Amino acid sequence: MKIQESAENYLETILVLSQCQPQVRSIDIAAELGFSKPSVSVAMKNLRENGYIIVDEHGHITLTESGLRIAETIYERHTLLSSWLEFLGVDKEIAAQDACRLEHVVSAESFQAIKAHVQANKELPKK
Repeated sequence: MKIQESAENYLETILVLSQCQPQVRSIDIAAELGFSKPSVSVAMKNLRENGYIIVDEHGHITLTESGLRIAETIYERHTLLSSWLEFLGVDKEIAAQDACRLEHVVSAESFQAIKAHVQANKELPKK
């Protein structure tokens, strides 16, 4: 199922935050992304209604199995593409920005080809 780029970004952010802190709340996501709390609340409602997250009675957000799958896919793309661009000589900040755009539009087939090339040439640590 194809979801919007903004939803992918939210899921990826939830994943990253959950790796750094025990609980993730809407306010944490708003702070991380620089978005307003009402905007994040609307996005969380949509993600919850589509079955990508669970929000408990304390406002703690957890990825569902399908949400986690999408978040991990996007995060893998981001980290590999960003590292690869840096390896090619792109400035770290620009590489991260470009990877953030590329991660949403590159096909699964093209990403797997890039990943295989990177790993075969030992340009980056295997992910």
